[in-house]
Amino acid sequence: LGQRGLNLMNFCKAFNDQTANFTPGVPMQVRVSAYTDRSFTFSIQRPSSSYFLLKAAGLQKGSATPGRTSIGRLSVKHIYEIAQVKHQDAYFQKKFTAQQLCQSLVGSCRSMGIEVYDPRTST
Repeated sequence: LGQRGLNLMNFCKAFNDQTANFTPGVPMQVRVSAYTDRSFTFSIQRPSSSYFLLKAAGLQKGSATPGRTSIGRLSVKHIYEIAQVKHQDAYFQKKFTAQQLCQSLVGSCRSMGIEVYDPRTST
């Protein structure tokens, strides 16, 4: 930010004001745009899908050998709830339907070694 000639104090104040209601320790994605007149804008997006999936499964990290070993389980209900949260971001509203987002989350689970199950059919 300093390289772009932005006033760091103004940025920090605006950033802290806008993120005051977020839970400390939760990673968030921030996109900063700097303009030639030394003004700036920034948008804050929700944490990554993998963060939500690992948190819901109660894990610190994914499997070292996904596909061979399953390190956690999530129900379809968890996937749907995460998709609802992610779908609130403008990017996901434009690009994906809720069903496509759920399918993407299931693929992410598979690549992290998290098993997705339907509680209505499993015994």
